[in-house]
Amino acid sequence: MTAGNDLVYAPEISERVKLAVKDLRVYFSLRRKLLDVLRGAPRPFVRAVDGLSFEVFEGEVFSLVGESGCGKTTTGKTVLRLIKPYSGSILYKPGAAVNHNRLRPETEYGHIDLAKYDEKELKPLRRDLQICWQDPFSSINPRKTIFKILEEPLLIHRIGSTRGERYEIIAKALEMVKLVPPEEYMRAYPHMLSGGQRQRVVIARALILNPSFLVADEPVSMLDASVRAEILSLMLELKERYNLTYLFITHDLAVARYISSRIGVMYLGKMVEMGNAQKVLSDPLHPYTQALIEAIPEPEPERRLTVRELPIKGEVPSAVTLPEGCRFHPRCVVCESSPALAEKCRTREPPLIKVEGDRYVACWLAARE
Repeated sequence: MTAGNDLVYAPEISERVKLAVKDLRVYFSLRRKLLDVLRGAPRPFVRAVDGLSFEVFEGEVFSLVGESGCGKTTTGKTVLRLIKPYSGSILYKPGAAVNHNRLRPETEYGHIDLAKYDEKELKPLRRDLQICWQDPFSSINPRKTIFKILEEPLLIHRIGSTRGERYEIIAKALEMVKLVPPEEYMRAYPHMLSGGQRQRVVIARALILNPSFLVADEPVSMLDASVRAEILSLMLELKERYNLTYLFITHDLAVARYISSRIGVMYLGKMVEMGNAQKVLSDPLHPYTQALIEAIPEPEPERRLTVRELPIKGEVPSAVTLPEGCRFHPRCVVCESSPALAEKCRTREPPLIKVEGDRYVACWLAARE
């Protein structure tokens, strides 16, 4: 396959695209040692996200997967502008609840570039962009009742002119996440609820402002398996009922297979494979994706876990001193098997190239020149 410019991935901008991230970079500066300051050495940076591009279609669940430290959560926070990007574009199409007269559309389809907006300009968009945090134990205030926790976003955005109106909105939100009767939960404190109930409160708080886009940052990773299935089913049900769009962040490939329409695999701030979730997970093309899938334990008939040799070696390199060429080549056993391929992997970084349909992979093995 020839890696021509027409095959190199570029985010689609169309009416059906809810979010398009273009060449997003998020760098965090580190302190220099005194000796480095005296020598005039440049300030080091952690390249948490380094040239990431993808799009999320309206009404779908797009999952970002990868090891811890690959930049998934940083990407989610940056998309919501909780973190300011170093460079790149975040093209977003606001929902109907947003006052479009206060916005500056960047495309003919009504997308705006969130990367260019300051904090004051972002205020009208906060209702439309919400996040469901990973830890239901620390993401809600333990000193407040559930009523106060859910009332807070209503007060900030001036929704409900009286306490009675806010009470009705909160009751509907609790019913929406199946915490009934809502009156009992309103009076409760977080420590009085189970982990699954607390996560339902977190979801209710995220959806109480009627958003159209939700970042779900590993929302079921701290829950039991049975509760996890209930929460995932609830999120899919709410997505269909309210036409929501999810950017779902997880390291659990089983969860990604269950909930995702499409999937993007991240490694050291880059996208290495992207496409239909079922196809990527059933037939992975990138060696890193293959290693992630091979790492999933499979029970034998005797209910013993099968221990297999994984097609990966070493540890994740530092995001401060990234390897040249392909970022995965120091850990890639496939690269070692071919001297000609190894030379290219060590010296040239592969672009994200189309291999079939909506399937993209950043690997010289899968997309040969």
